[in-house]
Amino acid sequence: MSLYLIINTRRIAYLKNITPLQNDNAPAVAIIIAVKDEEAEVEEALRSVCALDYPNFKVIVINDRSTDNTASILQQMAQNDPHLLLITVNELQQGWLGKNHALYRGYEASSEEWLLFTDADVKFEKDSLRKAMQYVVQNSLDHLTALPQITSRSSLFKSVMNTFALMLDVKLRPWEVSDPSSKTSMGVGAFNLVRRAAYEQAGTHRSISLRPDDDLKLGERVKHSGFRQAVVYAEGELSLEWYTSLGQFINGLMKNMYSVSNYNFGLAMSTALSTFLILVLPVPLLLLSGSPFVWMGIGIIVSQIAIMVFKKGMIANWWDALLTPFAGAVMVYIIIKSTILTIKQGGIYWRDSFYPLSELRKQV
Repeated sequence: MSLYLIINTRRIAYLKNITPLQNDNAPAVAIIIAVKDEEAEVEEALRSVCALDYPNFKVIVINDRSTDNTASILQQMAQNDPHLLLITVNELQQGWLGKNHALYRGYEASSEEWLLFTDADVKFEKDSLRKAMQYVVQNSLDHLTALPQITSRSSLFKSVMNTFALMLDVKLRPWEVSDPSSKTSMGVGAFNLVRRAAYEQAGTHRSISLRPDDDLKLGERVKHSGFRQAVVYAEGELSLEWYTSLGQFINGLMKNMYSVSNYNFGLAMSTALSTFLILVLPVPLLLLSGSPFVWMGIGIIVSQIAIMVFKKGMIANWWDALLTPFAGAVMVYIIIKSTILTIKQGGIYWRDSFYPLSELRKQV
């Protein structure tokens, strides 16, 4: 598995290594950002977006029912920056998750050839959009996903996050996304750059209005509609502090982890079991079994260290590999608890609104 990941992720390009687009007649881009109660980070992130060195872009920010100081921050920024268009949503539309509806409202307010859906806490380097568009143009793409650099003040969360990222690599196989013959697809909320025509033909956010994993599903629908798609690593170009602690990470995934299994109890439990058998059990069991099994356990640890050190797109310390069983146990806990909690309460709470499971399952 270590060699499999190390070799295949080498096929994914780094955004930082791409020469920025030099054409001042670059395609028009609408950058669409849904915001709700983001007063702590939204100003710094938005300033980085508005400061992009790109000749033809507009920033559309949708304030989705914020109850903190977000609205006043956005209003002041919109008055001072000609790039920024502010839209306010005061009530949730029936049949929509708030974020998905806000992103759709941003699309309705745009006319640009390209749409960049991103989050309110993502920080951009000045040339990042020029580099992304250059990659799109030279590869004739309709959709580009850029995987941001995840930062955190919590070392424990970063260690668990690295294992979570490896799980996503194995599940999503991002190196296959650019292969038109592969059904593999990808999308990420931090950076989904999609051609307007492809977005519309894929059904827009209307077709995924109740999906908590809207970023992944948007990528899936674009790819399955026959459009060209690719993934790049955006270390050094895009960054965000996803969660400030392991507890926040666990609570944050509770509302949407069950959706990854399409609200299928059997699939969720089999995922939890396979995670336990692959990540949690082997090393402790082998190390406690004595010779010669202890050497097998050490071999697994060495292979995990190799992934942390040599896998492309990984920013990790070698000793993060020692926490793999713990990180796997955290993921098993999240999968099981998210599944049971969603079933027990009959749905999910998302941005202070409740969505019945019967409604969520209609878009499986």
